[in-house]
Amino acid sequence: MLFVKTDELKKGMRLARPIYNKDGVLLYERNSKLTIQGIISIKNFGLIGIFILEPAEPVPPMTQADIDFERFQTMYVFSIQDELDKILQTKRLYKMPTIAANIVKSYGHLDKKINFVQNLRSKEDYLYKHSLNVAILCAMITHKMNMRLDEQADTVQAAIVHDIGKLTVPKNIKGKDILTQEEQEAVRMAQIQGHNLIDIVFSSSPNVKRICAQAQRALESLESGEDISSMKMVKGAKVLAVAETFDTMTAMQVEKAPDSEVAAIKHLLENPQVYDSDVVRALIRSINILAPGVSVELNTGEKALVLNANEQNVLEPMILMFGDNSIVDLSDREMFGDLEIKDIMKTMDNRYVMDIDLLKRQGFKVEEPEYVAVKEE
Repeated sequence: MLFVKTDELKKGMRLARPIYNKDGVLLYERNSKLTIQGIISIKNFGLIGIFILEPAEPVPPMTQADIDFERFQTMYVFSIQDELDKILQTKRLYKMPTIAANIVKSYGHLDKKINFVQNLRSKEDYLYKHSLNVAILCAMITHKMNMRLDEQADTVQAAIVHDIGKLTVPKNIKGKDILTQEEQEAVRMAQIQGHNLIDIVFSSSPNVKRICAQAQRALESLESGEDISSMKMVKGAKVLAVAETFDTMTAMQVEKAPDSEVAAIKHLLENPQVYDSDVVRALIRSINILAPGVSVELNTGEKALVLNANEQNVLEPMILMFGDNSIVDLSDREMFGDLEIKDIMKTMDNRYVMDIDLLKRQGFKVEEPEYVAVKEE
């Protein structure tokens, strides 16, 4: 699999992932061969590039849930972009309640974990994709925590608008890793203006601004060293702080590689003064991280396969070592205290490397995913 920039696409290349329009209509299926018209369409969509299969490479498997998630992301990134841009222009809400309600409807009532696959982001669409994914995470977490419907709705809406001020940051600053003091002040002022705007447009729902402001203060305390132990945070703010950080750390960007989900979970667990432990556990119960069949890399450089998940400590599953086929229970810290999972092995398009067949050959029963067939060309 290769990532090919839009300007370098050629007729006959095969798609590794489906492409939808803003209404969720499938335009190009996986394994479709690009045509000249298709390349023009992709350029018109504003995509920075797409994942292409190599000549003899099989189509990566996707479940119906994976396909639905990708389609949902495409549709609602456009919806959120339209809504946030209109809020900036008019200081009014338009379809916000409907957008939030649809996110809750789709991901705020799930009984099973999902594969939270990140899409590639550019500087231009980063904030919109980030806002959507944080909202989806908030919907799942609030459901696992049995929060009231009004709290869930406020938290999801706060997730959608929490970074709206960053849309006003000067273009020459956006996307920079290192900022001068003057540039940092410009970003800070944009965030303040964003929170003031949230206060205006959500005048009838003051809890939305409260969630945004408290979550931001909690996250800033990591760098400032401020003691926030006496701050009484509403549940929504605690949820937003966790979802915001997890998505930020694991986001796929052109300019830099993402942190692994393992690194993100470790960071959340190691900073309980900022990230509420109940919220982090709810996140872990919402998405697949170290599920049976996932290939991982250890801190020793060795590779292994997850055999059994550990519901008590997600970072300490039972694994099969590829080197000598030995089985290691990472929860046995007395014997394997120096061994830990460093990263999850993934394909180039950020999907887990899975080996269900090896799992079954080892005699482990596992719920095998039902993959959706794709046409061959």
